[in-house]
Parts: sequence; structure tokens; C-alpha cells
Amino acid sequence: MVNNMKKILIILLLLLIPINVVAYSNYVIPGGKTLGIEVINDGILIIGFYKIDGKLNKNDLRMGDIITMVNNTPIESVSQLVDTIEKEVVNNRVNLTIRRRGSLYTQSFSLIKQGDTYKTGLYVKDSITGIGTLSYIDPETKIFGALGHEIIENNTGRLIEVKTGKIFRSSVTKIDPSGAGVAGTKNARFYSNTIFGEIRKNTNKGIYGIYTADTSNYEAIGVGMPEELQIGSATIYTVVSAEEVKEYNIEINSINLNSSIKNIQFNILSEELLNITGGIVQGMSGSPIIQNNKIYGAVTHVILDQPTRGYGIFITTMLEEGER
Repeated sequence: MVNNMKKILIILLLLLIPINVVAYSNYVIPGGKTLGIEVINDGILIIGFYKIDGKLNKNDLRMGDIITMVNNTPIESVSQLVDTIEKEVVNNRVNLTIRRRGSLYTQSFSLIKQGDTYKTGLYVKDSITGIGTLSYIDPETKIFGALGHEIIENNTGRLIEVKTGKIFRSSVTKIDPSGAGVAGTKNARFYSNTIFGEIRKNTNKGIYGIYTADTSNYEAIGVGMPEELQIGSATIYTVVSAEEVKEYNIEINSINLNSSIKNIQFNILSEELLNITGGIVQGMSGSPIIQNNKIYGAVTHVILDQPTRGYGIFITTMLEEGER
């Protein structure tokens, strides 16, 4: 009887001890292709104010505030905001529900009527479209990661709160090269009807979601652990023309195991890439960093006064973020 009780206690203890299991796969599909990215914000973002009859009409609102409702009607787009205001306005006023840094409040908002049109004095935005680079696809879960950093709204500097979003086909048409103090950029043509996946979240470690396109023709490679990465030669995968992913030589100069984002400091060695881009350009963020046929990270930042140099984030950090 005593032995049986001991066995029961051992089983119970085993069940209660937390086991740290890595959810992501040991092999992932490396990215490199340029993505079209569209994110629909969760609410209507106020990005600025314009003057009406020479005066600003702020009504105690601030840049970065998010409009979620007009007179208790949920708002999902700029066109719906305009239509609802026109329907709901009474005595030149409506009630706006605002989300500011996670807190909600409602305030009476005054409009200015010019002829038959009500003016708000607000510049607003409900979505952001741009380009970036795919970092990886987990072939088991179909979770993808891209960019390696957050998408922010330029006017407010605020992180876009994802309601829905998609990644889709794009083709690089031109490169504006980087120079000392100036970050260049990829220019691309969008094919927004060719959807690759759904964006689920936008964090300071990248954008993540589910890859819905076919991956059967892609080859997975091993996931490199941060402590295995070595100073010296490596490569990145990226696109500088049309949709061709090519491999370019870089040199890893330093590795920071303690940083949350800027883990890998490197410089570009490829003369071909330097001749085209002048260094790291906008739109290259997310380009996977490969060493010894393993993926170790993704490009995230350019050093502006030395655009041939930049930083990358560990791929394990992105994989963990993608699983959360």
C-alpha cells in the first residue's frame, strides 16, 4: 500500500512540474522575398489637425488618440467615421469614444459647419500599407515572421494596433540607395490580390501571422541558437530586383546575447549589393541572416552614418514572439 502511494505521489509531482517545451520547429523556411504589407488599425488613428477658419479644432484630442465609437456606434473605417458623424450630429456635436494609451474615455466633440458640410479639423488614418521582407515560415504551424521590428505610424510615432492585415505579392521596381546620414528605400509594385498570409500582431520584434499560400516547394533549414553564432562570414537573403531572392555576403562583427532586439552587428561585404543599394535600405528589414546553412537572425536596423553597417535580431527571439 505504501509503495502504491509513493507511485501515485511521484506521478502527481511529474504532472505538476512545469516543462519548458519549445513550440516552434527546429527547421524553418528562410524568407528573403519582399512583401507588400497592409495593416488595418483597430480604430481610427488621429495623425494630425488642420485649421478651420484659421483655428485648430482639437477639442482636447491628441495625435495618437484612437477613435473607436461615435455616439456608441463602433467605427471601423474612415468612411464609416464620416458617414456616422453626418448621421449622428446634433447641434454641431457628437460624442466620441477615444482610446488613449490603453484607456477609454468619451467626450463631446464640436464640429464646424461650412455650407452643408461638417468639418472635424482632424487628419485620421485607418490603415497602413508598405513593404518589408519575410524572415521565416514555420512549416509545422504555418506561423510567419517578418520585419524584425514594429510598424509605426510616421506622424505620431505610435505602434499600429492590428485589427486585421495581410501580406501579399510585390515586385521591386527601383532602389533609392543609402548614403551617409540617409537611409535609402526599396520601391515596389503591389499585387494585393495575391495574398500570402494574414497578419495577426504587430510587436517591437516584428509582425506575425499565418502563412496561407503554398509552401510545398520551399526548403527548410535548421534554426541556429544564439550561442552557436560566430563572428565572421555570413549571408543575408533579400530582393533588390523584381522578385528574385539572392544571397549576399556579410560579416558579423559583434554578438550581443543580452539585448532584446539589437543582437547581431554586421556590415555588408557584397560588392554587388553595395553597388545597388549603397548599404542597408528601408524595405530590407526582415532579411534572414544565414551562417553554416542555419538561420540565426533577421536584419532590423541600419546605422545611418555608416549605412553599410546594421543590426539584426536573433531568429529564436522572433520564433518565440510568433508563438505567443
